[in-house]
Amino acid sequence: MKALVTGGTGFVGPRLLRLLNQPTVLSRNPARAAESIGHLAGNILPWQPLEGPPPPEAFEGVDVVFHLAGESVAEGRWTRTQKEKIRESRVVGTRHLVTGMTRQETGPKTLISASAVGYYGNRGDEELTEDSAPADDFLADVCRAWEDEANAARSRGVRVVTARTGIVLGAGGGALAKMLTPFRLGAGGPLGNGRQWMPWVHVADLARLYVHAAETISIDGPMNAVAPHPVRNSEFTKALAKQLRRPAFMPAPYLGLRLVFGEFAQVLFASQRVLPKVALDSGFQFQFPLIAAALKEILAGGN
Repeated sequence: MKALVTGGTGFVGPRLLRLLNQPTVLSRNPARAAESIGHLAGNILPWQPLEGPPPPEAFEGVDVVFHLAGESVAEGRWTRTQKEKIRESRVVGTRHLVTGMTRQETGPKTLISASAVGYYGNRGDEELTEDSAPADDFLADVCRAWEDEANAARSRGVRVVTARTGIVLGAGGGALAKMLTPFRLGAGGPLGNGRQWMPWVHVADLARLYVHAAETISIDGPMNAVAPHPVRNSEFTKALAKQLRRPAFMPAPYLGLRLVFGEFAQVLFASQRVLPKVALDSGFQFQFPLIAAALKEILAGGN
């Protein structure tokens, strides 16, 4: 399987590259990418996602494209400008990628495109599978448009999998890195009453799940890229505090986080009981299905 990867220098990208055989990587800054992931890539080519399609040579001999690139939703306040960056990086970037793919007479036949559980919005205790309806808010609208652009590749016979990803946990970055400091200082705690469901996934399982989707032709369409056992925020808080051997009794109020994060605070407090039905039905085996074991592995030696 010859692969092309976008977003290869992000938090998930290097984990995915390690599972592939000399993949081609598209990067906005190839020189910088070569310094960080050059040993994991067969070739690194330049691409500015908002300016147009990738160079035609990027697709030569490629069987599958893994599209992970996109502006982080958790960086900075959601100003009008930031929200436009989030939307364009996903929607326009994916449109240009698909245009490049479908211009090739013998182009890639599989596209694994990242999406997000933001598709479902705030749903309380409702169990959410890939068949569940989308919400009607900013992130859900972005996810729908993002997936629509990926699915446009179907017109040229491409199998498309949109991986609706939850909170990615792993060492050295991601969501967990932002949580550790207050917990290590003994100032950690649940968000609000802590009853909201958190759809999470270990970064190692996420990378394996992308490859599984590429190799399993029966997976076609949306796929929830989350662990099989979502937890309430209070349960996650207790598990993290136990692993760090720190107290965690200071709840973070919504209004306080709204002042810090603006509209993004709504995402932090959203309840999403997302289940990976497609992954499980296709035989995928999670290495880290439970939050306690996942946190133990991630934080081993780093308490």
